[in-house]
Amino acid sequence: VKDAFRTAFALETQHFPDAPNQENFPSIILNPDENYHTTSLYSFSVKND
Repeated sequence: VKDAFRTAFALETQHFPDAPNQENFPSIILNPDENYHTTSLYSFSVKND
């Protein structure tokens, strides 16, 4: 599959959608005395035909 010229895509990190409303999802609440840290690693390769 080949993309059109100048095609792009976005990779966006996020929490579970609708997490505040779902008891069985991990909490997304961050209290004032807590720190939030996340790391996203992406790895890409190119295969020449």
